[in-house]
Amino acid sequence: MTVLVIAEHDNAALNDATRAAVTAAQAMGGDVHVLVAGKGAKAVADAAAKLDGVKTVLHADADALDKRLAEAMETLVLSIADRYDAILAPATTGGKNFMPRIAAKLDVAMISDITSVESADTFVRPIYAGNAMMTVKSKDPKKVITVRPTTFEKAGDGGSASVEALDAPAPAAASKFVKEELSKSDRPELAQAKIVVSGGRGMGSGENFAIIEKVADKLGAAVGASRAAVDAGFVPNDYQVGQTGKVVAPELYIAVGISGAIQHLAGMKDSKVIVAINKDEEAPIFQVADYGLVADLFKAIPELEEELGKAGY
Repeated sequence: MTVLVIAEHDNAALNDATRAAVTAAQAMGGDVHVLVAGKGAKAVADAAAKLDGVKTVLHADADALDKRLAEAMETLVLSIADRYDAILAPATTGGKNFMPRIAAKLDVAMISDITSVESADTFVRPIYAGNAMMTVKSKDPKKVITVRPTTFEKAGDGGSASVEALDAPAPAAASKFVKEELSKSDRPELAQAKIVVSGGRGMGSGENFAIIEKVADKLGAAVGASRAAVDAGFVPNDYQVGQTGKVVAPELYIAVGISGAIQHLAGMKDSKVIVAINKDEEAPIFQVADYGLVADLFKAIPELEEELGKAGY
């Protein structure tokens, strides 16, 4: 059996989500290959070659692969799909974009967001917004799978795989990348942060997020938000934690003014320690919290900031 992992990266550095996908691939058995598709991403290919358990790295370099649009990735992956029994990618924005297209072209079922590998053809994935786990056994000759990065250990750097150049065929469609707008912040990236402080509708306004940002800065944490806060226009979309936002599993998750709707819980309930601050003692968030404080957040958060200062943060 041979498994292909499609690397997640920004053309400069390998994303840790790729390491999780490699671990999942190893659990399926057989040889693991990694595809690094991009523009000027040699450093990424070299980093992928050092991953434990990787036998071969395929490096495709082309202008059309700079942003890894779905049409360009589809054409590239289909050109080598016959070599592999399974194709894996992290369940990131990129993976969720091009993997369904690849599955459709191969006429196989898409197995999305797996959290466990039981065997080479059997996997566990969440359903009903994470309220139940489903074991899926695939009879398809070729498996197309996205991997939830937060539930797999990250592969280490102990390998020495060979790197092979791969010609990138022209994309099958005429779509093109126009532009992207990224929020710039000195805080850690939300999906990879060890500590996350999130605000919900209870924050009342975008201006009020400043009080949790002060706490986040003292803790070296990322700032997140519930869908309700994003929909209300308090903060940008890239703050959203939840089923339709980013799935996080930090060592510490602090939920401030978040009621705990199923959609939000699906994106953060795997956090190691969950702290909830809400004035409603019946809020669902307290059902998953390790520590809960029933209090007015506008009083509790400034007090928390003050205590952190006293503790030297």
